[in-house]
Amino acid sequence: MKFLFDSDTWQEIYGSIRKNKIRTAITIIGVMWGIFLLVVLLGAARGMENNFNKLFGDFATNSVFVWGQSTSMPFKGFQEGKQMQLKMSDADYIRSEIKGIEFVVPRSQTQSLLIRGVKSTTLGIFGDYPLLDKVQKKYLESGRFINDQDIELKRKVCVIEYDTYKQLFDVGEDPIGEYIKINNINFKVVGMYKNKTQMGGPGGGLHIPFTTFQQIYNRGDRIGWLMVTAKPDVDILQFESDTKLLLRNLHDVHPEDVRAFGSFNLGTEIEKITGFLTGMQFLTWFVGIATLIAGVFAIGNILLITVKERTNEIGIRRALGAKPMEIIRQIVLESVFLTTLAGSLGIIAGGFVLMFIDAMFGKGDGAALVNPTVDIPVILIAFATLVILGTLIGMIPAQIAVSIRPIEALREE
Repeated sequence: MKFLFDSDTWQEIYGSIRKNKIRTAITIIGVMWGIFLLVVLLGAARGMENNFNKLFGDFATNSVFVWGQSTSMPFKGFQEGKQMQLKMSDADYIRSEIKGIEFVVPRSQTQSLLIRGVKSTTLGIFGDYPLLDKVQKKYLESGRFINDQDIELKRKVCVIEYDTYKQLFDVGEDPIGEYIKINNINFKVVGMYKNKTQMGGPGGGLHIPFTTFQQIYNRGDRIGWLMVTAKPDVDILQFESDTKLLLRNLHDVHPEDVRAFGSFNLGTEIEKITGFLTGMQFLTWFVGIATLIAGVFAIGNILLITVKERTNEIGIRRALGAKPMEIIRQIVLESVFLTTLAGSLGIIAGGFVLMFIDAMFGKGDGAALVNPTVDIPVILIAFATLVILGTLIGMIPAQIAVSIRPIEALREE
């Protein structure tokens, strides 16, 4: 390792680079571009994945949303256009008849005026069961979510979203235990959560016990929609089809009427996006590594040219007693230095570009790339791979240099 701190070693490397400034600069840019491209593409892929998690990450990935629409085919005396209305009995039948089911969560929603003191706003009111927290995670900032006693006793309690808090409370004010008036009925705030998903539109909203909702808004056994979650090993497409077929049978709808009940299969959408992200990551690694290898080979080429130009010098050094290992070491060190320099510049440049992307496109609700970053271990692996490739590629011109006999090298002009 002593040769690494030898000033003569670095002077020779500097002299070699100085003689071929343009060629060396182009080679460094080639290697730098490879690792720069790898860092930026990996960061962009991570940003897309984070955006995907922001949109759907709170939901159980194997969920299906089902709601009533209108029929498109006459059946059993009913004309086309019959409005479908889901009922609590539908949830019970689905729970007992569909194989592979894990959760069935009835939900209802309406818009209402919320008043607290002199502040007011109109937001969505959701009637929910405690089970909602299992299929759509609520990240509580304080308090609790709806519980079974709230449902059984039809309590007038509510859980608010953070955006709702900002509209009705002063900054720093504790909402727990305070009251919000909904349709001139006071509801006690028992919890507040922060929405970490954009699915379902802008933030803001308020959850009350499902039984309380049904009573206040006179819904009876009618429900807005169902969130149905399958077990992990269930075919989610077949699960969706079976659920809708059962509903068509229960409501006297033609078995082939696909419009009567609408649905959104979150499981299939997640599979599509996951497949796309996996493909993008594979393409990113392929393009990045291919570019890295191309840049490293460019370093090998420039060193071959350098060895050719320094044949006479190498012959003199050999004649003066320089050992073959010293020649090899000198050329390999030059290769490693160039790849290390290019790799460092590429990583730094890639980091700055990701910071710029995050600042320009990673903020706000409509962000396309959320926190585009690359894990440090990934960077270290890529950098180590680059240095190893630089070492190996440097061995080729080094072996060529020491294979030339000193007397022949001295004859070169």
